[in-house]
Amino acid sequence: MKACVIGAGLAGCEAAWQLAIQGIHVKLYEMRPNKMTPAHETGKLAELVCSNSLKADRIDSAAGLLKEEMRRLNSLILEAADRHRVPAGGALAVDRNDFSAYVTKMILEHPNIQLIRQEATEVSIDPDEATVIATGPLSSSAISEGIGRLVQHDYLYFYDAAAPIVTYESLNLSKVYRASRYGKGEDDYINCPMTKEQYLNFYQELIHAEEAPINDFEDNKVFEGCMPIEVMARRGEDTIRFGPLKPVGLPDPNTGKEPYAVVQLRQDDARGSLYNLVGFQTHLKFGEQKRVFSMIPGLEHADFIRYGVMHRNTFIHSPKLLDKFYRLKSHPNIFFAGQITGVEGYVESASSGLSAGFNLARIIKGKSPVDFTDHTVIGALAYYTSHTASKDFQPMNANFGILAPLGRTIRNKRERNMELAKRALNKIDGLI
Repeated sequence: MKACVIGAGLAGCEAAWQLAIQGIHVKLYEMRPNKMTPAHETGKLAELVCSNSLKADRIDSAAGLLKEEMRRLNSLILEAADRHRVPAGGALAVDRNDFSAYVTKMILEHPNIQLIRQEATEVSIDPDEATVIATGPLSSSAISEGIGRLVQHDYLYFYDAAAPIVTYESLNLSKVYRASRYGKGEDDYINCPMTKEQYLNFYQELIHAEEAPINDFEDNKVFEGCMPIEVMARRGEDTIRFGPLKPVGLPDPNTGKEPYAVVQLRQDDARGSLYNLVGFQTHLKFGEQKRVFSMIPGLEHADFIRYGVMHRNTFIHSPKLLDKFYRLKSHPNIFFAGQITGVEGYVESASSGLSAGFNLARIIKGKSPVDFTDHTVIGALAYYTSHTASKDFQPMNANFGILAPLGRTIRNKRERNMELAKRALNKIDGLI
């Protein structure tokens, strides 16, 4: 079976590398520099288009643990990052030019990788050819059309408008209550009631909070169909109180009366360990989200494992389309990798490429794919993107909230995280 990878960003390069080091010859397609995206500036592979930081490098953080898992699995992206790191405290930051140059050199020099500098416009469904699609958040219109035909256009999205997600264990349960509006359903929502004074204080902070800048290649118009909560709030003091914070049909069992306003939290994962803030799509800076949304009763000490975002991002509805190996259910010889799967972040994208390439190589050699399981960050990201319970699927970054619970209570957060890390690395070492 022939193998090809479409897209030579972080995920595509990692997928090609994993195939190559397992002895599989792979064709790697990259349209740059012949055809550029609005964000890229060079023809180098694995170009970092935003920050040069790959986030925390300590294993008591999910981002750091993910890096260590990948190091133990011979990740090219982590090798390049470690070789070209620059001072950044507890984070892993890189010299972006040297980093990309190193990845490009390693790809070009590997005898099992053939780099083809041309745009791929279609995805082959030939049973004798296996493909990893890693075209990134700025996929060209031609390949996007090809992907759309493959997965049905209804499951392909071009803009990411996601609400913040918090962990269940970090909520102040004494201030919230479970209920569905008008008693319909199975008390599916966690409700955060507000008094008039609490609401007005929250409202003032919300409308004056600082927004994140919009990238040059993004268009304000794309956000009109999914209005940021802060923009909606600026239309009038009661606008969001008659919208996502509407208290009607949600009486507080502690008072027997409807609150002045209610923020609802909806379950976001199958285990019920993560909840998203309903209707809180936002373009506020992350620090402002933490400050303002922590004013909501019950969220005073909430652990925000993902902040709200609104930006250009091509991705598919992975829970409908992919299995836990990033493999297309309808065409098992086609894998997806990178942000197009619904993972968010540089290293997360590379990890999906690692998983896809690693397992595709095994399949080509007649072996069964390896399940990294949700005991590891690599596996938990794959499991979340393929199994999340949310109907409104949105991208996710590495966090401890998506890992399987330990099965015992450890109150100290750092100790708990270290136990999760120990379990994850034992799993990885067992696989190796």
